[in-house]
Amino acid sequence: MSALARLDGLAGFALRRVVGAAVTLLAISVLIYLVFYVAPGDVAQITCGPRCSPAQVQQVSAQLHLDDPLYLRYWDFLRGVLVGRDFSTGTGTEHCGVPCLGVSYQSDQQVTQLIWTKLPVSFSLVIGAMTLWLLIGVGTGVLSAWRRGRLTERALTTLTLAGTATPVFVIGLVLMIVVCGQLQWLPFPQYVPFTEDPEQWAWNLLLPWLSLALIEAARYARLTRAAMLETLAEDHVRTFRAYGVPEPSIIGRHALRGALAPVIALAATDFGGAMGGAVLAETMFGLPGVGRELVHAVKVVDLPVVVGMVLVIGFFVVLANAVADVLFAVADRRVVLS
Repeated sequence: MSALARLDGLAGFALRRVVGAAVTLLAISVLIYLVFYVAPGDVAQITCGPRCSPAQVQQVSAQLHLDDPLYLRYWDFLRGVLVGRDFSTGTGTEHCGVPCLGVSYQSDQQVTQLIWTKLPVSFSLVIGAMTLWLLIGVGTGVLSAWRRGRLTERALTTLTLAGTATPVFVIGLVLMIVVCGQLQWLPFPQYVPFTEDPEQWAWNLLLPWLSLALIEAARYARLTRAAMLETLAEDHVRTFRAYGVPEPSIIGRHALRGALAPVIALAATDFGGAMGGAVLAETMFGLPGVGRELVHAVKVVDLPVVVGMVLVIGFFVVLANAVADVLFAVADRRVVLS
């Protein structure tokens, strides 16, 4: 197969994944809208508050067009996401730019702006933790496979099992008590923007990174070890050994490359999942990210914020899965041909 044909095959595969991701996002938006705007009951009463009179509730219902058919209300929501929309403020109108996810019931702030201020915190937490768990997990898995049957492998296997079984809040609490409280090696976490002070940004996030990374690293270590052992048992690896190729070269240049495909797929998927899973870490460490804001919005029943944040998290999950499919195809061209 020529290089051009392989490129066309990969481009077509990527295009199919993009179209599939768009359809999936549309289905998610329909489901989220139905769950939060239909199931809760009287949205106008929730928006206005418990002390509103029936006349005030009716006025809010008219402003939000809640008397319109459901499909028209969803179409207005979707149109706002795609092209923006105008909202009534009672005394005038306010334009909400693309992508418009509505206006908060509690603060009257546009949901998109609210999410935009919280995303850097969540991204900092997820990307840093993901970097650590990949380095620790893949490195541990490769070492375990290389030292199979020896004391090193048994010790690492025990540690990975313990890490998998330990909840994140237990690890986070222990690290805060020991590292921040008793040893005072690190400050108690507080978010410092990267643009203000990169060193303090990393120092303050190191503990949350470790809390998330230690658990995920255990999963990646087990996955990498299993994939490495499977690859090391293949015929071409035995041929390399028969020709006298050094074992470190076999591990690094041949076995690891073959074992990385499932790791890449899991890593891209876990990035999207970690955006949703950061809720506990942000709440535990007091980080003002998307997860913590989502918990607050649920408590006060701020439906536009809940819908917007769930939709954004869903977007990252779908995007991460699409990227995982493409990276998997790059690592293993058989996926494109299948």
